[in-house]
Amino acid sequence: MKVTWFGHSAFRVETGNAVILIDPFLSGNPTWEGSVEDASKGATHVVLTHGHSDHIGDTVDICKATGALLIANFEVCMYLAEKGVEAFSPGNHGGTQYHDDFDVSFVQAWHSSSEMDGDKPIYLGNPAGVVITSKAEAGKVLLHMGDTDIFSDMGLINEIYKPTIGIVPIGDRFTMGARLAARACKDYFNFQAVIPCHYGTFPIIDQTADKFIAEMSGQNVVVPERGVAVSL
Repeated sequence: MKVTWFGHSAFRVETGNAVILIDPFLSGNPTWEGSVEDASKGATHVVLTHGHSDHIGDTVDICKATGALLIANFEVCMYLAEKGVEAFSPGNHGGTQYHDDFDVSFVQAWHSSSEMDGDKPIYLGNPAGVVITSKAEAGKVLLHMGDTDIFSDMGLINEIYKPTIGIVPIGDRFTMGARLAARACKDYFNFQAVIPCHYGTFPIIDQTADKFIAEMSGQNVVVPERGVAVSL
């Protein structure tokens, strides 16, 4: 499984013939210097954890340009369909969608989900984490936690889906900070590799992964260079 981080919570996951973009916040991302076109080349699916603008990002333009299938909760799918996304597949917590090279399951996240319409927020359903279970590579299961706090039912997510790769928000203020994120990983999961995210993008969140790496104390933390694929 090849995983590419574009900064913030934006990732490209390649498994089999599938090219999955998760939360593709690119053109507005101050830490991403590449092009949307290059980052999304060959995309077959776009998966969104929730409806905040720093996660929806360039989804509409990417889906229009590539024909990628949007996978998100019902409210986000309907909202983006109004903006021109034609191919979409809604889901929600506890449900799984089955695709040729992977399955995607929606799991709990403690956060919020909305977008602004002028000066008023639009409700966009419950936030989620997403589990990508590869069919092309047996045993490769990736959990993108989305934006979330720690919660004890993370242990149940681990028991049911057995994720081997964790993408974990660590930036504090809007998500877990380093201490809680490390405790979530160590108390509730058995990840073979952990990729931190949701940091370094805006001044009011943590700027580096240093505190998280220290809290993880020897666990396998992978901090990719932005735009450079790593094989996991």
